[in-house]
Amino acid sequence: MYTLAVCAETVFQELPIEERARRLHEAGFQVEIWDWTRHDLDALARTPADFVSMTGYVSGSLTDEDGAAELLRTAEESLKAAEHLGCTRLNLHGTGLDGRGLPVVPVRGEPTEEMWAAARHTLARVAELGESAGVVFTLENLNTAVDHPGVPFARAADTFALVAAVDRPGLRMNLDLYHAQIGEGNLIELVRAAHRAGLIGEIQVADVPGRHEPGTGEINYPAVARALVDLGYEGTVALEGWPSADTESALARFRSAFTV
Repeated sequence: MYTLAVCAETVFQELPIEERARRLHEAGFQVEIWDWTRHDLDALARTPADFVSMTGYVSGSLTDEDGAAELLRTAEESLKAAEHLGCTRLNLHGTGLDGRGLPVVPVRGEPTEEMWAAARHTLARVAELGESAGVVFTLENLNTAVDHPGVPFARAADTFALVAAVDRPGLRMNLDLYHAQIGEGNLIELVRAAHRAGLIGEIQVADVPGRHEPGTGEINYPAVARALVDLGYEGTVALEGWPSADTESALARFRSAFTV
């Protein structure tokens, strides 16, 4: 059976991040964070929380030589932070994002063949870093229509193709179903294909529209949950969304949607 996690960045907004992590642990959830450079890692490490995912780079991109060098450099820094927290998954995107989630270096149109080749090469090197450290880097799909215009390799189909092409245990998909619903839809078939290919590192969820907890929008998450059980998925399902009202209610709705 899968386990449930919650991104501490989006819940209990009135509390310091370490108290959010503590509250989530007490509620029975694993914990995820974003940019580790913004937090007191010692304070987080003193909490009893089980940290299962964090951003795996600080800056850089997959599409060009200079960006790749920066991504690899900051991925090595992120590995040290992950070790401090005992975190075993580090998350990547097609390019570095600013504080609003927009690409620092946007790509206009579709990535070129040269960009695809550069991405495959860089991700293979990232996977090697992960394998040496005993962790997994996950490549997250995003959406370009609402939240992240200009991000290359944003579709779930893109992350699927890149992870499959690299084909190393140190790299897997962070399959974000909120983003996939906006960009592609057909979520259950998407999950089935990625699971059967052995490419899923974790699954993230939020509802559409609004990026709130399950039950607030159009996605039938109980049906997704049943599909995951039928597939025998044993990884993490993480809520990465903003509570539509109070955090406690959002957490209860998330747990209910994924209790089969």
